[in-house]
Amino acid sequence: MKYQGYLIDLDGTVYRGKDKIPAAARFIRRLQRKHIAFAFLTNNTTKTPEQVVKNLATNHDIQVQSSQVITPASATADYLVRHNDGSKQQTCFVIGEFGLKQAIFQLGIQVEEKHPDYVVVGLDTDVTYHKFETATLAIKAGASFIGTNADTNLPNERGLVPGAGSIISLVETSTQQKAIYIGKPERLIADFALRKLGWQRQTVAIIGDNYKTDIQCGFNADLDTILVYTGVSTKQQIADCRQKPTIEIDSLDELEV
Repeated sequence: MKYQGYLIDLDGTVYRGKDKIPAAARFIRRLQRKHIAFAFLTNNTTKTPEQVVKNLATNHDIQVQSSQVITPASATADYLVRHNDGSKQQTCFVIGEFGLKQAIFQLGIQVEEKHPDYVVVGLDTDVTYHKFETATLAIKAGASFIGTNADTNLPNERGLVPGAGSIISLVETSTQQKAIYIGKPERLIADFALRKLGWQRQTVAIIGDNYKTDIQCGFNADLDTILVYTGVSTKQQIADCRQKPTIEIDSLDELEV
C-alpha cells in the first residue's frame, strides 16, 4: 500500500548517532522527487527542530525544513497550553536540554522550582541529584508530572545508551507517581503531528525501528505501521509479538512509494 504521508522516526531509522544509514537518505530523496508528504517524528527533545535540520543536512545528506520536524518538546508545550484555562500564569520546572526548554518557555510559561504547576522530565545528559531532588519535591507538593517519552534506551554509534525513560523512571520511583507521557508510543504526539500537518489519519503511515515506541504509537493512534530493522527491534522479538506491524522491512530501500 502507498500512503499520502509518512511520519518517520530519526534515531535508529534515519541514523544511528553519528553513523549514517544511507538507505534513509535515498528514501527521503524518493519522497521529495515524487512530492510525497513526510515529517520526522522523533522522541529526541535535546535539539530544536532547527538543530535537527542542520544535523540532517551536515551529517546525513538530507535537506528538509524545520516545519518537518516534530518532537515531544513541541508536543509537550502544546499540551501545557491546551490544558491552561487562562486563569493564571503557568509555571514549570524542567529536567531536560535546550530543545525542550526552548519549546516550553518561549510560550511565556515561567520557570519555577519550588511550587511549579508542572514538572516536565526529558532526556538530560547533564542531569544531577539536585535536579532530581527539585523535581521530586515539587511533584510531592502537587505539581503535575509530565514525561516527554518512555524510551529507556537510544541507539547511537556506541550502542544502546540510556534514554529519557530511564531518567523519568527514577522520578517515578522517588515520587511513587506515574508520569503523563507525551511522546511515542502515546497517541498524544501522533494526534499533535496530524493536527499540525493537517493530514488525514487514514492516509498516513508511521515508520520506525522500535516496536515499543514507534510501532506502538501507530497502534495507539490508529495509523498503519512500518518497522525497519536498522535499530532497536529485532525479527526474533517481533516474531513473539501478538500484534504485528503493517509492513516489516530490512531497509528503507525496500519500501515502495
